[in-house]
Amino acid sequence: MTHPHLRVETDGPVRTLTLDHPERRNAQTPSLWAALADEARSVPEDVRVVVLRGAGDAFSAGIDTAIFTPAGVPGEESVAELAQAGPEGIDRGIATYQQGFTAWAECPAVVVAQVHGYAIGAGFQLALAADLRIAALDAWFAMRETSLGLVPDLGGTGPLVHLVGYARALEICATGRKVSAPEAHAIGLVGSLAPAADLDEATGSLVDALLAAPAPALRSLKPLLRAAVAGSREDQLARERAAQTGLLQTLLGGPAS
Repeated sequence: MTHPHLRVETDGPVRTLTLDHPERRNAQTPSLWAALADEARSVPEDVRVVVLRGAGDAFSAGIDTAIFTPAGVPGEESVAELAQAGPEGIDRGIATYQQGFTAWAECPAVVVAQVHGYAIGAGFQLALAADLRIAALDAWFAMRETSLGLVPDLGGTGPLVHLVGYARALEICATGRKVSAPEAHAIGLVGSLAPAADLDEATGSLVDALLAAPAPALRSLKPLLRAAVAGSREDQLARERAAQTGLLQTLLGGPAS
């Protein structure tokens, strides 16, 4: 589905999705999340890397706060409307919203978040939805939901804990403080940094390095490593064997299973 604030461009094996509402610092809405979920599910097989980025001076300043006001955002479900749906309706609504973030884990391409400026709340969680994060030195990350009496609910809590550990994740979310790009890199939240002026070039270098890997290996590697996060040691060893068996058969021309 198309969305007025999401620009999609494909260059061979690389697809770039740009949040394109710079006058609102790429504030997010439920319709944008639906579009992101649709894009994640429709990435073609020949696209091997997806880059998520933001137009203007920020990656994304988070949810459009007008959704919390009585007037809301034209054409979007407001928080008040969601709350009126009752517990089951709220649960269903949030589950739908989450798909704009969680669907990227199932996308066969490797997803890279290119972060500059602010990545706040939903913006932070979108960066966490990616497989890899590269950030400009001017980037700032923050979870501000707790200051609103809420918790992060767009799929970001699991990745955050896995990346930085429970205690640090709790401190970041509970205080809502800003995490600078250098700190994010030091604690494992971001894989690499670049000056803002060089961010596109640095992202291109990362993408080129990913594309240098044979396509079957790269495609098998993502689900293999993602499964390791929650799977048992025995299950993970079995997944490694299964993935490697298929790859070796392809590489060496062995008998089909």
